[in-house]
Amino acid sequence: MTQQSKTKKVWFITGSSRGFGRVWTEAALQRGDKVVATARKLASIADFKEKYGENVLTLELDVTQPDQVKKVVEQAHAHFGRLDIVLNNAGYSLVGTIEEAKADDIRALYETNVLGPVAVIQAALPLLRQQGGGHIVGTSSNLGHVTLPVIGYYSSSKWAFEAIHESLAAEVKQFGIKVTIVEPGAYATEFGSPESLKFAVGLDIYGAFKANFFDQLKALERGDPNATPDALFQVVDAEEPPLRFFLGSQCLAWVRRAYDERLAEWEKWEEVSNLAQGNLSEKALNKDIV
Repeated sequence: MTQQSKTKKVWFITGSSRGFGRVWTEAALQRGDKVVATARKLASIADFKEKYGENVLTLELDVTQPDQVKKVVEQAHAHFGRLDIVLNNAGYSLVGTIEEAKADDIRALYETNVLGPVAVIQAALPLLRQQGGGHIVGTSSNLGHVTLPVIGYYSSSKWAFEAIHESLAAEVKQFGIKVTIVEPGAYATEFGSPESLKFAVGLDIYGAFKANFFDQLKALERGDPNATPDALFQVVDAEEPPLRFFLGSQCLAWVRRAYDERLAEWEKWEEVSNLAQGNLSEKALNKDIV
């Protein structure tokens, strides 16, 4: 059970132009919070300024440009005097098998999905420490725990995203800074639009496999993104928010099955694994550690 905060919050949100970013930016403004909304193209979020006036600051931001990130985060903090929630939401998916994707495709994906959020975090942390706390929230995916073919590199970026945020949570707890990873399942957002998808050059040998994969994706039951803000608000308003939070009803069962299978396989091979430990004496082991 969460305890709702009555204090209005100041948000910094990347990727505010579409999908969850737009839905959450609008919802935060509607409940009376202040928002620094950012996007690669300022025109794509200009309507927020027209509608919400001084409660919103709209800024152009490409998270793959660290110098720009630092400047924009500092400008946002100076404008409202604090940042309560730093929400890393910008990202996209690379469509292609492991064999098909080129190195440049993979680097570009990681620039946005991994290094971009890191740039935002590193720019924000000194300001959050200075103000005595804050809440870093990152939009991951249930694919941060499981994988699918054809979007394996996207899944891998979310696995990296999860590890970074888990380490971050342990490192910044001492400063009163909270960390939450939001992990959505399948939702009817613009995530499947050309702006949110990049396609690797395909190989004919995978044509039928990918066609079948896309048919299965089309059959997925998708959640309503407009049903998500209240859940997100409960998380950010909680005195002790979770490190990980599934968004939607389908994630937990899928991830539970995946971990059950992993545990069963590890346990099946446990005896062989244990043999690889060897029999070093305690004295020799301590010597190696030193």
